[in-house]
Amino acid sequence: MQRLMLATAVTALMAGAASAEEVKIGTLLGLTGPIESIAPNMFTAVDMAIKEANDSGHAANGWVFANLRADSTCIDSAAAISAAERLVTAEGVKGIIGADCSGVTRAVLTNVAIPNGIVMISPSATSPALTTDPDEGLFFRSVSSDAREGEVMADVLTDRGVTSIALTYSNSDYGKGQAEAIAAAFKAKGGTVTIEAAHDDGKADYSAEVAALAAAGGEILVVAGYVDQGGKGIIQAAVDTGAFDVFGLPGGMFGDSLTEAIGPALEGSYGQHPASDAEGYPIYMDLAAAFEPAFDGSTNFAPQAYDAAALMILAMQAAGSTDPAVYKEKILEVANGPADGSGVKINPGEIGKALELIAAGTAIDYEGATGVTMLEGGDATGRYREYEIKDGKWETVQYR
Repeated sequence: MQRLMLATAVTALMAGAASAEEVKIGTLLGLTGPIESIAPNMFTAVDMAIKEANDSGHAANGWVFANLRADSTCIDSAAAISAAERLVTAEGVKGIIGADCSGVTRAVLTNVAIPNGIVMISPSATSPALTTDPDEGLFFRSVSSDAREGEVMADVLTDRGVTSIALTYSNSDYGKGQAEAIAAAFKAKGGTVTIEAAHDDGKADYSAEVAALAAAGGEILVVAGYVDQGGKGIIQAAVDTGAFDVFGLPGGMFGDSLTEAIGPALEGSYGQHPASDAEGYPIYMDLAAAFEPAFDGSTNFAPQAYDAAALMILAMQAAGSTDPAVYKEKILEVANGPADGSGVKINPGEIGKALELIAAGTAIDYEGATGVTMLEGGDATGRYREYEIKDGKWETVQYR
């Protein structure tokens, strides 16, 4: 009898395993390139959300989610398109978390996602152009547009009494959009932008660019660049020549690799990056600490990556389908909940609870790690952490 019961249990287990349907989700981020120091934690944040969903056992139709990683390079559109095509055509992913940097995101959206009807949710592509780009309802982001960050940067500068800045930006979709937003907002507040100059990533020497910036003058140098590429090079050249001693650092420049590379010369520099003071953020950080010893959940865009993965999974559950044409219609629904506020608030660690509620026909309002609220076009409203570098650390000033 005991052997029969054991055999029955094994048979049931095998039947359950056989009935499970693997749902592949692609994560397309810059393992190489100008944000390579922050991408690993973004990947891990997606893993954390997927494991949470799988461990709950509440996904519809026996779905088991899998994260397939690919390298966007952040800056090489051809490489990003090739990686995305492989995810879609060879691997059969049902959606893409990413891409990361704005230029490659726009390229993948146009050349891969739209032709193949694939949903993309980016945790970090912030170009304002993505708000108005044609997307057939397939593109969303869990981070806010640089149009909003430009206003925040202008507020940070003027609140500190700054009246003139020199502005340099990465010669990329991200850099151009960020610089335009900062310049417009700062000028609207009465500030003066002495120069707006692009810099190319990947150069060994930025002395000529810094000489032009110094000649134009300005109380501080605002660097709308990449933390592991040209932005860092510009700052190093400015420090080496004594051209500037205080730097304004928007989101793409936030990362420990910068303070480690530049050292004490960054003392007193400041800026902001997309971050969260949501109720669920401390919960997310506790989960991150327990998930993997090497995982730093606080790094730039990691919380947004967790939220992006959760939104995709919950939208599939709400649609009862992994077909992007179907579940894309549910992303705003699970992100915002009913207009009357009756949706059950979902914090980090509650993805399984959310799956169960959806299955029971109960509306949810996904708050997640960043207090997610989405606008009609698929943009997140977002919050920003203002910081200042003190003793080599990125110290919080306030949230805006």
